[in-house]
Amino acid sequence: MKGTIRLFDINIHAVDLTDAASIIVSWIKNWDGKFRYAVTPNVNHVVKLQKSSKLRSAYDNAAMVLADGKPIVWASKIVGHPLPERVAGSDLVPSIFSECAILGEASVFLLGAMPGVGECAAENIRKQWPHIKVCGTYSPPFGFEKNPLENQNILKLINKCSPDLVVIGLGAPKQEIWVYDHMKGIDAKVAICAGATIDFLAGSKRRAPNWMRLVGIEWVHRMITDTRLVRRYSKDLVIFPWIFLRTWINTRKANNQRNVPSRRN
Repeated sequence: MKGTIRLFDINIHAVDLTDAASIIVSWIKNWDGKFRYAVTPNVNHVVKLQKSSKLRSAYDNAAMVLADGKPIVWASKIVGHPLPERVAGSDLVPSIFSECAILGEASVFLLGAMPGVGECAAENIRKQWPHIKVCGTYSPPFGFEKNPLENQNILKLINKCSPDLVVIGLGAPKQEIWVYDHMKGIDAKVAICAGATIDFLAGSKRRAPNWMRLVGIEWVHRMITDTRLVRRYSKDLVIFPWIFLRTWINTRKANNQRNVPSRRN
């Protein structure tokens, strides 16, 4: 795998969508017995990381960290360590499904979304990617992460079919912390923390038009179509610029220190 870019105290892998999907499929194809998971930070994740040590641990232990957010890609270019492109979880999962055609067949478990949504997503997946076998779906009840018995039930459902891939759509930071807390008990090859991807696959939520994604304002569409996100995005719009400013200043200081010639006695 290519190197990483250190940004916002996160090691983000400098790969594009095609490479990310190919790498994950290679983990499935050439599985060495090790469970791996990928996370896709956006602006909201960066804000949450500032105060959550558990979320930071989840990021530090991820096998792949991909920039799901245009502002993160823009920030990487401004500080002089450019990432190749945005890699959204909702783009990554379909790309993995397409890449899995080389395997002949691949099994997937869908964890998350509201009751019934996973089943709709599974049916759409079967139609578009016949080589993808959806071996199970589950919508956990509210507050499941605090219930040991429910967590064991989820692991039992996943492990019953030992899937190649688990698509986790529980929302951040719940999905990242859950997979980190339970990674030793998950009998699967790879997991992707993919936010609303299951909803998108089911058609219960619609993604922003391509032009909005290209110019980096998909969050506006999300906020309009889901008013619950207004408070979150409003907070992020205030806090993220300060986080970026601090990162930019620290990067400039580090660059200046490297450029100062050493003194000889």
